[in-house]
Amino acid sequence: MNAPVKPPTGLSRRQAINAVLSAGGGLAVGVVLPKDVFAANPRPSDQPKPMGPRIESPEGAPRELSAWVVIDPDSSVTVRIPHNELGQGTSTALAMIVAEELHCDWAKVKCEYASATRNLREKGVYHSMTTVGSQGVRTSWAFLQQAGASARGRLIEAAAQQWQCDVSECACEQGVIHHTLTGRKLTIGQVCNAAVAVKLDKEPVIKTPAEFRLVGKPTPRLDTPAKLDGSAKYGIDARIPGMVYAAVIGCPVPGGKVKSIDDSALQGRPGIIKVVRMDGAVAVAADKFWRAKTAADALKIEWDTGESGKVQQADLDQLYRDVTLRKMVSARNDGDVTKALASADAKVVEALYEAPYQAHAPMEPLNATVWLQPDRLDVWTSTQSPPAVLSTAAKAADMDPSKVFVHVNFIGGGFGRKTSPDDTLQAVLVAKAIGKPVKLVWTREQDFMHDRYRPQAAARFRASLRPDGRMDALDIRVGVPSLNRSLGADPVASGMEGPAVECLSSTAYTIPNISVGANLTNTHVPVSYCRGVGSSQNGFFIESFIDELAHAAGQDPYKFRRAHLDRADWIGVLDMLADKVGWGTPMEPGRGRGLALMECYGSITGQAAEVTVDAKGKVKVDRMVVVMDCYHAANPNTIHQQMEGGAIFGLTQTLFGQITIKDGASQQTNFHNYRPVRMAETPVIETYLHLTGGPKWGGIGEPGVGPTPPAICNAVFAATGKRVRRLPLASVDLTKI
Repeated sequence: MNAPVKPPTGLSRRQAINAVLSAGGGLAVGVVLPKDVFAANPRPSDQPKPMGPRIESPEGAPRELSAWVVIDPDSSVTVRIPHNELGQGTSTALAMIVAEELHCDWAKVKCEYASATRNLREKGVYHSMTTVGSQGVRTSWAFLQQAGASARGRLIEAAAQQWQCDVSECACEQGVIHHTLTGRKLTIGQVCNAAVAVKLDKEPVIKTPAEFRLVGKPTPRLDTPAKLDGSAKYGIDARIPGMVYAAVIGCPVPGGKVKSIDDSALQGRPGIIKVVRMDGAVAVAADKFWRAKTAADALKIEWDTGESGKVQQADLDQLYRDVTLRKMVSARNDGDVTKALASADAKVVEALYEAPYQAHAPMEPLNATVWLQPDRLDVWTSTQSPPAVLSTAAKAADMDPSKVFVHVNFIGGGFGRKTSPDDTLQAVLVAKAIGKPVKLVWTREQDFMHDRYRPQAAARFRASLRPDGRMDALDIRVGVPSLNRSLGADPVASGMEGPAVECLSSTAYTIPNISVGANLTNTHVPVSYCRGVGSSQNGFFIESFIDELAHAAGQDPYKFRRAHLDRADWIGVLDMLADKVGWGTPMEPGRGRGLALMECYGSITGQAAEVTVDAKGKVKVDRMVVVMDCYHAANPNTIHQQMEGGAIFGLTQTLFGQITIKDGASQQTNFHNYRPVRMAETPVIETYLHLTGGPKWGGIGEPGVGPTPPAICNAVFAATGKRVRRLPLASVDLTKI
C-alpha cells in the first residue's frame, strides 16, 4: 500500500475523518464547495484504494451511500459533482437534482468534485467528467436523479428495518424519516450507517418533472458565498510546501521548435534553478515567479519555424474561401438541390460568409502545480477535463495512471480552452527535470499567443426562392479546420465532424431541397472547442443568410422564418421573442432591430438586438432580448445568468474578437489588442424562458453565444441597409460597404 502523503498544514475535523475513511478503504471526497473549496494538501479521497482488512470508521464519520452521495450523522448531504464549476452553476443544479429525489434538507446540502482517479479505477463510475458541450445537467440529470432516489430508498429501508415495519408505512421529508402510523421519526443521519448495507430489490422510479418541488425553483448558487468573500480557490492559488515556480516561453509560431538557447544573461541572477528545454518551448524554474518570468524573457532563443513562419493572414483568408469551392463531405442531402437551383422560375441568392480565429481569453491564464514523487503524482489545476489531465500527466511522468491524482479547483474562465492540459504537460516535464514540486504559470501573452483558437471558417451559400417567396433549395459549403486533427485525435473516418456543420445540417427550417457539406482543412494554427463550438461561427453564417433571403423575398424577417417552421418549440421561442422585443414597432433613423433563431446542444435559443449606427459607421448595441427553450429548468437563476453571459461573450466576438496571423504568429498578445466588450458597451439584456417539457433536457452553457452575431448584424442591416458578411464589426468599414 502506498503511504499517504504527509499534509503540509493541519487538517480540519472533516479532513481528518476522511483521512481515516480513506485509510480504511472508504472513498470520500474531492473538493468541497463552498466552505472547503480548496486544500493545499493532496485530498484523502484520492489515495489509492488500500489492500488488507477494512478499518472501521470512527463514530461521527460520514457514510458513503454511493459514489454520488455521502451523508454525515448530522444529516448533512454531500453530492459528488462530475462536472467542473466554471461559474455556470452546474454544481448547484446537479446537487438540486439529487436533493429533489433524496428529500433532504436543502440547507444541509454541499457538493464536492468527484475523483478522476476513482473514475479510472472504477471504470467510469462518474460517466463523463469533461465539462464541454453544455454537458452537466443535459447529460447527467437521469443518473443523478436515480442516485438520489436510490439513496432515499435505502435510508427508508434502513429505518423500516429498525422499526420492524413495512417500508410502505415510511416516508422521508426534509431529511427526516417518519413512521406514518406511530409518528416515530429518525433523521437520515441516524440511519445512514445502517443504510450503507441495504440492498434494494429494485431501483426506485424517479420523479417526473411535474412532481418536482425543488428543481425548477430559482435557487441561490452554492458557489456564490465563497466567491463573494474571497475564500474561493482557483488553480492559480495552489500552494504546496517546497514548491518552486516556472515560467515558459513558447515558439511564437505554433509547431515551431527550439533551435538554440543562449542563457548567458541568466548568469549571476538570484533564485534561478534551471532552464528546461522542451520541443516547442523553454521554461525557467526559479524560487519566485517574477524571477522565473524575467529570466525567461532574458533568454535568447533561436526558433525553427519552418514554412509556417511565412504564413500571413491574407493567405489563410484565401485558403478558406477556396476550400468552399472544393469537394465536400456531405452532412445532409435532401431532395435535389442542383435541379432546384437550376429551375427557370427560381430566384437564386448567393453569399460568402467568413469568421476569424478567436481567442478564449479567460481571466485566469493556464497554470498547473505538480508534485512528482517516485510512487505518485499530484496535480492541482483549473481544468475542464480531469481525465485529460490525469492521462497527460501520467504519460509525461511515465507513471501508472492509477497513481496520478488530480485536485480540481474553481476555474477562472475556460470556454473550452481548459480541456487541453498543455500547462500540466509542461509542469510535469519541469518537475522531472528539477526534482521539486513546481507551480507553472503562463503569462497573459503566452495564453494569447499559444491558445488553441476558435476556428477560422468560411461558408458559401446558394439558395433559390420560389415566386411566392418560399425557400425551395439551400446549398451550404463550409471550409473549416478539423478539431479532432488539431487536438491530436484520430480524424473521423467519414471526414465529417459534428462541430463543422453544427446548426447548419440540423436547421429546422422546412426546405424541400437542402445540401450541407464541409471540407476539413487544417493549417499550422491550432484550434479547439470554444464556447458555442460550431454554432459560434455557424450561427452567424446561417441566420445572417436567412435574413438575406427574407429581404430578397421582400418579406419581414420574423414572418419569413415563421412561415418556414413546423416545429412547435422553434415557433414558440420565435413568437415569444417577437413579442418581448416589440417586433414591428417603428425605430428612429439610424437604428435597427434584428433577430436570430437556432438550436444548439439540445436547446432552442432566439435572440433579438437593437442597435444604433452613427454617421461614421460605429455600432452601439442598445438592447438584447434572449428567449430559450431548454425544455426543463433545474435552476432558472442559472439559465438567466448563462443566457446573459453567453450574449456578452458573443458580443465580444461580434464587435472586436479577432486573431490575425503575421509571419505565422498571432499579432494579438494581450487585452490591449484583443479587446473584450466593456461594461459601458454592454446593453440591457432581457432573458425569458419558454419551456415546453418533454423527455429531454437541453444545455445552457453554449446556446446563448451563437445567435448574438447574426442578431446584431441583422439589426445593422435594418439600420443601414448594409450587409455584414465578415466579423468582427471593428474590422468592417460600414461607410464603404
